[in-house]
Amino acid sequence: MQQTTYPVTLSIDYPDRPLNRLTSFFRIFVAIPILILLGTITSQSQSFQSSGASRGVSYSAVGAGILFLPPLLMILFRQKYPRWWFDWNLQFLRFGTRIGVFLALMDDTYPSTDEEQSVHLDLSYPDVPQDLNRWLPLVKWILAIPHYIVLFFLYIAAVICVIIAWFAILFTGRYPQGLFNFVEGVIRWHLRVAGYALVLVTDAYPPFSLAP
Repeated sequence: MQQTTYPVTLSIDYPDRPLNRLTSFFRIFVAIPILILLGTITSQSQSFQSSGASRGVSYSAVGAGILFLPPLLMILFRQKYPRWWFDWNLQFLRFGTRIGVFLALMDDTYPSTDEEQSVHLDLSYPDVPQDLNRWLPLVKWILAIPHYIVLFFLYIAAVICVIIAWFAILFTGRYPQGLFNFVEGVIRWHLRVAGYALVLVTDAYPPFSLAP
């Protein structure tokens, strides 16, 4: 029986070559500029204010990270997921994942704001009336609690793996393949949960698996 591909897919190219030891040693400092750029995206907000005859009404338009509430409301009341909102979430996740992979020492190429590089992340655009239950987004964050618990321990294990890989790169120039595959699997698991509970692109419950 053929296994159905989950609507959130991730693969990261293994760097089968010597990695830059100098930038790996100072990775957290080297990443500061791109982290500042990411921070401007996730925190920037703009307020628009209009006042009526007897009262003022403030509207806040926030370009902050993942769009969660607007798609939820559109799915709930209109059974629509505007394509540009989907594209924003996809590109933001790709950008953030490239930075995460760089910080995890899995690639020594500086993260691009728009090029795919070694990180291949894709989300399936949902046909909302056919693929999504309009009420489920209200409780997905609760249903995903078991994943949050497991991911908490996986994050700790992944950090330990990255520290071990850091030493391995400094001494050998290579990222151990087994550690790389594990960290990649944790990132993939995290993104599947995000696609289910936050980006709302699927109603399929994420698998408890590191595998593709």
